[in-house]
Amino acid sequence: MSNQPLVIENLTFKYRTRPELALENISLELKQGELLLIAGSSGCGKTTLARCINGLIPRSYRGERTGKVLLHGTEVSEMPIPEMAQIVGTLLQDPERQIVASNVFNEIAFGPENLGLPREEINQRVDQALKRLNLEYLRERETFNLSGGEKQKVALAGVLTMNPSILLLDEPLASLDPASAHEALEVFRSLADEGKTVVLVEHRVEDAIEAKPDRLLYMEEGRIKYLGPIDNLPKEIDHTKVKLPAPWVVQRVKSLEIPAPPPPKPTVEESREPLVVFEDVDFQYDEEYPFILKDVNLKIYPGDLIAVLGPNGAGKSTLVKHAIGLLKPTKGRVLIEGQDTRKISVAQIARTLGYVFQSPTHMLYAPTVQEELEFGPNNLGYDPALIPTFVKESVSTVNLNGLEEYPPLGLSFGQQKRTTIAAVLAMRSKILVMDEPTAGQDFANYTRFMNALCDTSDNEQSILTANFAATLFITHDLDLAVTYANRVLLFGDKHIVADGDPKDVLKDVDLLLKYRVRPTSLLRLNLDLLPRTGQFLPAESLASYAP
Repeated sequence: MSNQPLVIENLTFKYRTRPELALENISLELKQGELLLIAGSSGCGKTTLARCINGLIPRSYRGERTGKVLLHGTEVSEMPIPEMAQIVGTLLQDPERQIVASNVFNEIAFGPENLGLPREEINQRVDQALKRLNLEYLRERETFNLSGGEKQKVALAGVLTMNPSILLLDEPLASLDPASAHEALEVFRSLADEGKTVVLVEHRVEDAIEAKPDRLLYMEEGRIKYLGPIDNLPKEIDHTKVKLPAPWVVQRVKSLEIPAPPPPKPTVEESREPLVVFEDVDFQYDEEYPFILKDVNLKIYPGDLIAVLGPNGAGKSTLVKHAIGLLKPTKGRVLIEGQDTRKISVAQIARTLGYVFQSPTHMLYAPTVQEELEFGPNNLGYDPALIPTFVKESVSTVNLNGLEEYPPLGLSFGQQKRTTIAAVLAMRSKILVMDEPTAGQDFANYTRFMNALCDTSDNEQSILTANFAATLFITHDLDLAVTYANRVLLFGDKHIVADGDPKDVLKDVDLLLKYRVRPTSLLRLNLDLLPRTGQFLPAESLASYAP
């Protein structure tokens, strides 16, 4: 019997609650020091495979499992949990589900404390993890006040202090700004080079390739479609299902001769009255804390599709929470359709602004998806006869058909995220505000709902033209800004450092890098082809312009 770190033989699994197989006949071996990238669209079985490796199946998720999963030669289902936790360290997709302590030091020390290690060694391990991830500055901070990206890094530090031989990382880049994602990938590669076995589950294949994975496992419908090296694009991989480097997509589209008309982006009409105005806004949570916003001036107009870019912890979410009235300025004022947010309730603002939180667990509570989506429109006093239509359209736009009776908190992270977007769509607010809308989403799903939300043609399917006067999304995915925005805000140093047409803001590579936004292959290709295209386009559309 092989004593490799991980051996999987003929693994098949079916959840008790679902009729279809989640995994079918999976076999693979991982060597010490190998970095494996697992990719595929939502529901293809990536997370289920991860749960089989870390023993959550069969312990926490019930169903029928056949085949073997061996960790260093021992069947995972027969290992005691403490022993297994020291072999496999898991980083979950949503850091909210992983963080248990109130401050950063205690959070990172939690694992080694549970192993009963001496205090001196615990301190040493925490210091090493903080240093490795450049997190020393967070050491004394409260976990509650961290940004989503900072929480993700702290959760990773907590995994590293356990010193596992196998690292299982489920969408570790989802909440990270591009520079932090790049740094994290370098850490994953160096951990593999030091002898750890690293399993990286990631939708963002283009980014993940930077970690120089030894092999790629590409899954569809619970089966292995491709397992091998990733020097270029294997023909088995569907470029519409996972996010790949733009030049690969262009070559694939050219070889398949797929026609792709360029989507027109609307121009902003500044002559109209602004919907939202920030006037000289400063904000700090308390006098003891430093300012998070300083001298912020901003106007949002009808027709705006705004991408907000900037580093983790810069204050992007704080900015948006002022627009929805959850936070009030320390100085200055925010006007929503001419009214000061200090003088109107959050419920009144919700008619104008619908907000999708970064973490779905901050929003979801109802027993079923259907009831979750009915709650907002009911609360806003819409005609009960119209609400079923609102819900049906929202479900269809974000591809949740068939899940209406499921409990939202029982869904995958990506499905939960889409449920929160649908909940806000159903409220028919004038402005849609989304915090990291594509986190945990596969490429096919996010392309579908972003196309529906940002389609400004007179298309029958277009939700935006029917309901939203403007859309604003905070994102670390630069390609969203390239593909969908007609205006980009770059946020950093507590204020807006650039605001304008994507072609103007995103050509300043030095400025982007200063604020931890790394140019992608899609941006570079668009800048190269701009003299011919005259506008930014998705990779498929660039195929007809590329030499």
